[in-house]
Amino acid sequence: MNRISLRALLVVDTAMCLACGLLLTAAAGPLSGLFALPEVVLRGAGLVLLPWGVFVGWCASQPGRRAVLAVVVVNAIWAADSLLLLVSGWVAPNGLGIGFVVIQAAAIALLAVFQARSLPPASGPLHA
Repeated sequence: MNRISLRALLVVDTAMCLACGLLLTAAAGPLSGLFALPEVVLRGAGLVLLPWGVFVGWCASQPGRRAVLAVVVVNAIWAADSLLLLVSGWVAPNGLGIGFVVIQAAAIALLAVFQARSLPPASGPLHA
C-alpha cells in the first residue's frame, strides 16, 4: 500500500489553513449568522489560521522533524479545542454550526494522524 508523502500532507494542511483562514476572516459576519457562532470567534480563528498556514507551508518546503512534530501536536490541539468549544457552553451554534465545527475538527484530527504516521523514525530521513 502506498503511503501519502509527508510533504503532500503538509501541502494539503497549508492549503486548508490558508483557505479556511481567508474565508473565516473575510466572511465572519455572514458565517456567524449562518452557523450561530460569534463573529469574533470565527474571525479570530481565521486570523490564527493565516500565519499558521504560512508556517505549515514553510514546513512543507523545508521540513524538520521538530517542526513537523509541532504541526502534528498543534493540529491535535486545534481539533480537541474545537470540540471543547462545543461542549463548553461558551457558544450555542445551530445544527449547521455544530456540523461545521465537528467536520473541520475531524478533518484536522485525521490529517494530524496521517502526518504523525508519515514521520520516519528519528534516525531516518524526513522524506521517505
